[in-house]
Amino acid sequence: QVCAQLCRRPCYCPWVPPRCPRGSPLVLDGCGCCKICARRLGEPCDFLHVCDQSQGLVCDYSTVPAGTGATCNFEDTEEGCEVNGRVYQDGEVFQPSCKLQCRCLDGGFTCIPLCQEDIRLPTPDCPHPRRVEIPGKCCPEWICEVQDQPHHQNALAASPLLPYRCQEWGTEWSACSATCGIGFSTRVSNKNQYCRLETQRRLCMARPCPALPAAS
Repeated sequence: QVCAQLCRRPCYCPWVPPRCPRGSPLVLDGCGCCKICARRLGEPCDFLHVCDQSQGLVCDYSTVPAGTGATCNFEDTEEGCEVNGRVYQDGEVFQPSCKLQCRCLDGGFTCIPLCQEDIRLPTPDCPHPRRVEIPGKCCPEWICEVQDQPHHQNALAASPLLPYRCQEWGTEWSACSATCGIGFSTRVSNKNQYCRLETQRRLCMARPCPALPAAS
């Protein structure tokens, strides 16, 4: 009876189908007559304006008072999530981009990065590493950037154990471990005979410790 009241025969449809928003496919209306944009999660729906069944949505009349319309909801009781106009089922794993992997959970979603966030320190064969975007690849990669620098004698240290000159590199010395008296500070440097990065220590004294009062 509802179909007979709302559906007219023959069909009278627009010559040009509607342009749907992203994530809303073209489907036949409830009469099976004209193409319309499928309603998405949470959008109003009725007999003519159907929900996107490819995403598991149905027109749900249970969450609204009688006679006030309905909204598109999942057919079962499981919650889903909508990302970039697409609906994912609860527990479904998806990749919104090549750099992220996400999981739909309880109406929301959590993501983990797929690209490594590693750190590369300078080495003799790559004294100036730099992370860049590579065309055709998703994750950035490290490259060895060539920098023109004057070759001063004090900037290059020669070692009888190495067949090449070592480009010296090192961090600043850390603060002294003791606020007074003898302590030590550390740094990372390759200033050694093998030109390898290592943690180095040295003794330091910020200031002398005050003398203890004499016992009475």
